[in-house]
Amino acid sequence: MAITRWDPFREVVALQNRFNSLLGGLNESDSPLTTASFVPAVDVYEDAEKVVIKLEVPGIEEKDLDVRVENHTLTVKGERKFEKEEKEENFHRIERRYGSFYRAFTLPNTVDTENVDAKYNAGVLKLELKKKPEAQPKQIKVNVAA
Repeated sequence: MAITRWDPFREVVALQNRFNSLLGGLNESDSPLTTASFVPAVDVYEDAEKVVIKLEVPGIEEKDLDVRVENHTLTVKGERKFEKEEKEENFHRIERRYGSFYRAFTLPNTVDTENVDAKYNAGVLKLELKKKPEAQPKQIKVNVAA
């Protein structure tokens, strides 16, 4: 089952993020107040009744998350805002990513797009997408002829 939408630049962005973390500092053009996109980690799994997607989005308020299903595509958007109360010059290092993110997942036809449950707990957004009744396995009783 293919739920992940292929993004040809995902590996390039991941490599760039690793390289930037190896350098261990900010470039002069980087500012913690500049919003840059980031990609939250995702787990996707399924069982007989549902498909479950978990996104790590710590530090994002529930009101800053947008979850939609349209044309068998699940999209999750959000934004982690920089805490402006802190004074910029007091920071020694900024490694957490701020800004907006966007993830899209192509859903299989077996998923009931009208039956989606979203829960947000401890920085993890958990989406449960129930499968259609006809897609769920059925037990067939075998009768022994005498």
